[in-house]
Amino acid sequence: MNKPLDTYRNVGLRASVETASPHQLITMLLQGALEAIAKSVGAIERKNIEERTKQINKATGIVLELRACLDEDKGGEIAANLANLYTYITQLLFQANRANDPQKLEEAKTLLLEILEGWAEIPPEYQQQAV
Repeated sequence: MNKPLDTYRNVGLRASVETASPHQLITMLLQGALEAIAKSVGAIERKNIEERTKQINKATGIVLELRACLDEDKGGEIAANLANLYTYITQLLFQANRANDPQKLEEAKTLLLEILEGWAEIPPEYQQQAV
């Protein structure tokens, strides 16, 4: 019953990704990780282990991709600090999944929100250099 709606969403997402700047893509990834974390918290509340695991794995995959995209040569200390932060967030997500711990998810969410807020503050003239 939701198949046409899912198809529509996928087409819309694909179009957004294809037209987005690199800066916008990072924003979309951070928002996707935050959405997956929120869904995993809901799954914990509903005691839905399968959905919790699926959403935490999705968030983990996004964070790992964000980490892999960093250019530590160009980004210097900022990129190195982000790499360490992404590694820590990944550890939080693994711990949250293993222990069914919403507090670990909250900490990961808080850190990702801080990154997203900082990312949003990059002036437009520097956004192409920020990736």
